[in-house]
Amino acid sequence: MKAFLETLYQGKKLNAKDAEKLMLGVANGQFETAQIAALLSVYNMRMPSSQELIGFRKAMLSLANPIQFKQTETLDIVGTGGDGKNTFNISTLACFVCAGAGIPVTKHGNYGVSSVSGSSNVLEALGIRFTNDKKILQEELNNANITFLHAPLFHPAMKTVAPIRKSLQVRTVFNLLGPLINPSQPKHQIIGVYHPTIGNLYQQVMATTATNFSIVHAKDGYDEISLTGDAIIWKKSSKTLFQKYNRAIFKKHTQKSIHGGTTLKSNATIFTNILNNKATEAQKEVVLANAALAIALVKNLKYQEAVDIAKDSLETGKAKASLNNLIAVCNEYIR
Repeated sequence: MKAFLETLYQGKKLNAKDAEKLMLGVANGQFETAQIAALLSVYNMRMPSSQELIGFRKAMLSLANPIQFKQTETLDIVGTGGDGKNTFNISTLACFVCAGAGIPVTKHGNYGVSSVSGSSNVLEALGIRFTNDKKILQEELNNANITFLHAPLFHPAMKTVAPIRKSLQVRTVFNLLGPLINPSQPKHQIIGVYHPTIGNLYQQVMATTATNFSIVHAKDGYDEISLTGDAIIWKKSSKTLFQKYNRAIFKKHTQKSIHGGTTLKSNATIFTNILNNKATEAQKEVVLANAALAIALVKNLKYQEAVDIAKDSLETGKAKASLNNLIAVCNEYIR
């Protein structure tokens, strides 16, 4: 660790191979607590380079509990969090809309750190039970077209740094890694980022993978399409402005109109209201906007076509059926 820290303190950056070696050492408990805290502090003062993040990602995936499904081309919609906007669980809801639209979803998530209700929080409140049992997860995907991969069950190496992250009480490089280390390594992925710099960084990292991806950042600071203004969309070799869609297809909404609740219970209520098609116009449209982006990506459709598919999933109850079926499998197999 000493050599790595000296390199970093000199303002130099690591190549991908050294970054991988460093992260493997951290995860395997080879370094002292003070050394790991010092390392995390380096990346609080500057963003990791694309090569460093590529190395860190490779190390974390090699240490994860891997899982493969019969459905080989699955989707995940995930955000970095940290945008401080207090929205409800838009990405997770969009996952259920996509599942209802016939797209297999392997959603990766965790408890909230900077929000009242992370994906794990709200799904647990709705009756989802977490497991890393491959047979049960496959059963969920078979019956509900969606399964949930609770991050701590798949990344045991994170236990080494969890107490250090908690004591630092600030965002660390592991927050950046979260959206990049889905253990099922889905074929398709929508990733929301709270800052355009992270969008540029993720584009460089994801371009080295076989993933079909879009990265999204709302220009007023959301890590998803917010419909409160324009957004930026990155793909493997392009960067475009998401503008005409929210002006021609959806209304422009206020930030207040997509706020989440102040408690886990209130966020769970918003969640079920939306799936019951009883939400406000703003709540419904912001979920559809993000689900449609994913549907267009997976099915290679024009955005308007994807919006129609998303609306059908939500309005006919297909998205709600995916949630109900997921809960039913959990109740049957997980004790």
